[in-house]
Amino acid sequence: MNDQTRIVMDKVEGETGSLVFPIYQSSAFQLPKGEKFRYSRENNPSVEALCEKINELEGSEAGNCFSSGMGAVTTTLLSLISPGKTVLVQRDIFARSYIFITQFLKNWGVNVLVADPGTDSILKFRDHDVDLIFIESITNPTLRVTDIERIRSSFPRGKTIIVTDATFATPVLQKPLSLGSDLVLHSLSKFMSGHNDVIGGYVGGRKDLMTLIDQNRRMLGPSMDPNTAFLVNRGMKTLFVRMRQAGNTAFSIAEKIAGIDGVKVVHYPMLENHPDFLRYGEMLDGEPAIVSFELDLSRVDPQKFMSSLTLILPANTLGGLSTTITHPPTMSHRTLSEDERNRAGIKPGIMRLSVGLESEDDLLSDLKNAISKSFIT
Repeated sequence: MNDQTRIVMDKVEGETGSLVFPIYQSSAFQLPKGEKFRYSRENNPSVEALCEKINELEGSEAGNCFSSGMGAVTTTLLSLISPGKTVLVQRDIFARSYIFITQFLKNWGVNVLVADPGTDSILKFRDHDVDLIFIESITNPTLRVTDIERIRSSFPRGKTIIVTDATFATPVLQKPLSLGSDLVLHSLSKFMSGHNDVIGGYVGGRKDLMTLIDQNRRMLGPSMDPNTAFLVNRGMKTLFVRMRQAGNTAFSIAEKIAGIDGVKVVHYPMLENHPDFLRYGEMLDGEPAIVSFELDLSRVDPQKFMSSLTLILPANTLGGLSTTITHPPTMSHRTLSEDERNRAGIKPGIMRLSVGLESEDDLLSDLKNAISKSFIT
C-alpha cells in the first residue's frame, strides 16, 4: 500500500464503526481486560494507534511517542549512553539538542566529539571509538543534507548507533532507517502534525534499542497524552499534500529571493550554490519546505524586517499551515554563544523561513516589502 494512502487510514475501533480512531481519555484501564494498557503513562490506545501509523511510515520495528521532541531526544540519549561512552554530534543542529549533548551529557561523564557542518566533517572521526552519532537529516537552520549512507558505511552497525532527527524531512522526503540509521526521531509539533496546536515527539527503529527507550520513557514520564495523539493523527493525514505543496513553493521562493536587494545569500539544497547540491537528489525525495537566507546586516535591520512583515508570522516554531519566520541568533539558537553559532554557520543575519500553504505571490510580496522597509538609513 502506498504511504499516502496508508497515512489517511485509521484502524476501525470496537463495534461502533467510527471513521476516526477515538480519544481514550482514561488514566487507567480495568484489569484483567485492560492489562495491555494498564496505566496511560505507560500505554494508551490513542497513543499506540499513532505510534503504529508512524512505525509503518518509517519502517520501524518499534516506536514510541513522547510529550515533546526534546522528551524524545533526552530519553533516547539517556537510555543508550552512559558515563565513559562517546557521542559524536553535528555542530549545526537544533540548539537544545546540541546543548543537552555538549553540556549535560558531557558533565555526566560522557565523551563528546563535535563535527563541523557537513558529512565530510563527521567522517573525519571514523577512526575514533564512537558509541553513538546524533545527526539531523536536514540541519537546523543551515539546511545541510546529511549523507546517512556514507556515515553508516564508515561506522559499522555493530559498533556505532546512529540516531537521526528527521523533523525537517519527514517520511515524505526521506526514511533514515532505510539508509542505515538505527533510530529516527521527530518533533511531532512541526510538519508531522502541521497545525501549530500540539507539542509531541517520536522515536522509532530497532526493537532492541526501543525496548530500552520505552522502559525509560515509562520511568522518566515524558509520555504523550491521548488528546495530543488524536490531533497529531488528524494532522498527519494531510502530511504528503502539505509537504509537496509547501516544498514546491519554498523552492520557487528560494530561487526568487536570491535576487532581492538586501539578501546576501540563500541556503537551500536545490540551489547550485548549496554545498550539498550535487548529491541532494540521492538523499531526499523532494523539496524541503524550509528556506534559510542571510540578510545583509550592513544595510538591513533584521528586527525591523520581522516587524515589517504583515502575512508571515515571526514565531519560534515551524512546519505549520501558516508561514513563519525565525531569526535563529535571537530565537531558536539564542542559547548558543556567538562563537558556537559562527562555527555552526549560523551567521548574525540568517533567517529561517518555514513555508506554509499561502500563495507564493503573497509570500514573496510580503518578503520584498518588509526588506524594503528595513534598510538602514
